[in-house]
Amino acid sequence: MTQHPDQSGRSDSMQGPKMQIHEVLGCPPHEGDVGSGLVFRTSRGDIPAILHAAPDSKQGVIWVCGARGGFGGPAKGAYSRLSESFTAQGITSLRLSYRQPNVFPECMLDLLAGVTFFQSTGYEPVIMVGHSFGGAVVIAAGAASHHVRGVVSLSPQTYGANMAGLLSPKPLLVVHGKSDTRLPYSCGVQIHEWAKEPKELVIFDGAEHRLDECGEELESLLGRWIPEKLRSISQEK
Repeated sequence: MTQHPDQSGRSDSMQGPKMQIHEVLGCPPHEGDVGSGLVFRTSRGDIPAILHAAPDSKQGVIWVCGARGGFGGPAKGAYSRLSESFTAQGITSLRLSYRQPNVFPECMLDLLAGVTFFQSTGYEPVIMVGHSFGGAVVIAAGAASHHVRGVVSLSPQTYGANMAGLLSPKPLLVVHGKSDTRLPYSCGVQIHEWAKEPKELVIFDGAEHRLDECGEELESLLGRWIPEKLRSISQEK
């Protein structure tokens, strides 16, 4: 069991309600048998999480799903596979679910609690990855926290993502499927237009909302982009 008492889940630059992390408890994995289960006991409720810890790691990624929460991510569980592959590269992953799925401000607080967890345990600024509803949440949380290095927004909604213009100089990667009928790829184009440099937009032809049709290409893209942005932190020091 792991405990980290009395951590604050509120960014210095964030206005609004506070969240205090009272302790972080170890538990069996919440989904499948990959990674280590965690529960963040906070002043606003419990946040379930799965940690993929890399030995002697100072680099981290936080992953969140859509409005229903969960852990696997798009492309038939890409988050789980990428989290496992990143551990061999010295990158620790934290897959978070939500206390109150589809409640934007509360989900944003959940992400900031994950950032605080990494920050308080000595990690460098992290990368955030979110899908659909979560693609907007990571943009808002990334703009609110100085301890975020970059943001990846997959098949994002536009609601809540208008803070993309505040991310710079943090890099933003927006990915969308051209055949998405749930959230049309014009959403990704709009968010990319709102954002300032550095930014990148990738549209996969024939891919729908969950990006199942471009799973290999997506994992190759994230498997390259995320480590590259994390490495740049050390190079800038």
